[in-house]
Amino acid sequence: MHTLRRYGESPFSIAVVHGGPGAAGEMAPVARELSSVGGVLEPFQTATTLEGQVEELKNVLESEGDPPVTLIGFSWGAWLAWIVAARYPSVVKKLILIGSGPFEEKCAGEIMRTRLERLGDDEREEVLSLMKVLSGPAVGNRDTALARFGSLLARADAYDPLAHDEEVAECRYEVYQHVWNEADALRSSGELLASGEQIKCRVVVVHGAYDPHPFAGTHLPLSRVLRDVRFILLEKCGHRPWTERHAKERCYDLLKNEVLE
Repeated sequence: MHTLRRYGESPFSIAVVHGGPGAAGEMAPVARELSSVGGVLEPFQTATTLEGQVEELKNVLESEGDPPVTLIGFSWGAWLAWIVAARYPSVVKKLILIGSGPFEEKCAGEIMRTRLERLGDDEREEVLSLMKVLSGPAVGNRDTALARFGSLLARADAYDPLAHDEEVAECRYEVYQHVWNEADALRSSGELLASGEQIKCRVVVVHGAYDPHPFAGTHLPLSRVLRDVRFILLEKCGHRPWTERHAKERCYDLLKNEVLE
């Protein structure tokens, strides 16, 4: 498995951070597109602890990039990028959060309910079955189960997706289980949100109006703790703006503008 891919030419002053945790590769189209305006790093997170992933990302930015960098985090990667920007402010020039999960636990309960309501009966039953597999005793290949689970949820997350090749390189259940549990505990304790008080750079939040992850779960908390934040809500857009028919071009345009600003 890759641990890092580079796009464009040095200096590498942009980095994209994948969702998951435990999945990597889906932001490759974003990295390719942004390479027209600057060198882009696409690091793959491999550590099996939250602390390990934070240090892993920080080290890659310092050793392979040209810090301070513009750090673009998607979904889980938005949280990881947030933590790195809070802990190592000198490394991050600007933080862009795409499709971030809510920063307060009270807003998280509706995500899976919304997803299940959007799926057909057969897909809904399969998702519920996979949830049991992923949360129960180890049976069979749970990396494969996680990949299928993610594929089904992606259907529920999309508004009007364009056909595209699946770019997730690998799903690792071990990473998902350990890192997500730690990250969820960090949110529940309030530490995840509170760490934003240490962020010194500008933060840009990009969110699809159709994303099951509630926009209010990012907008309201971050408005309280950040000094310099801009919110962009994309209409007719789900969780992954760069795959959406009605939002792809606007997403790329605004990302390029933010990178060049």
